[in-house]
Amino acid sequence: MPVRPALVPAFAAALGAAALLCAAVAPAAADPSELVTVDPVGRLASDGTITLSGTYRCTGGTGPVFVSSSLSQGDARLKQGVGGSTARCDGAEHRWENSGKASVRTLKAGAAQVEATLTELRPSGIILLPAFHAVTSRSITLTQE
Repeated sequence: MPVRPALVPAFAAALGAAALLCAAVAPAAADPSELVTVDPVGRLASDGTITLSGTYRCTGGTGPVFVSSSLSQGDARLKQGVGGSTARCDGAEHRWENSGKASVRTLKAGAAQVEATLTELRPSGIILLPAFHAVTSRSITLTQE
């Protein structure tokens, strides 16, 4: 049994839990030049794999930085996490692309809402705390491949 597929959902869950924990604490203001965008079209493969993409720019990262994404269709309260990718905070604009399998919930081609977040895990004593560089939400079209 491959180890990596089991680690990715666990990592995503840990990152999500950390994000929720820090949502209760007032986050530091992000640099206005930092951004994350979402492309207007996402892909849905016949095997249920969703692929989302966009661009990001950030500066001053001291810990690992990730671009995470989620997608919803219909009920905005039900979000499907769609992978995560590492990011470089060097002030330049970079492309990101995340892919992941759809959960039990059935997704279909058509309108969808995507949220993308650029999050850094900064050392704070013996733990890593999330610091948010940028977040965006956008309506997209999910196309069947």
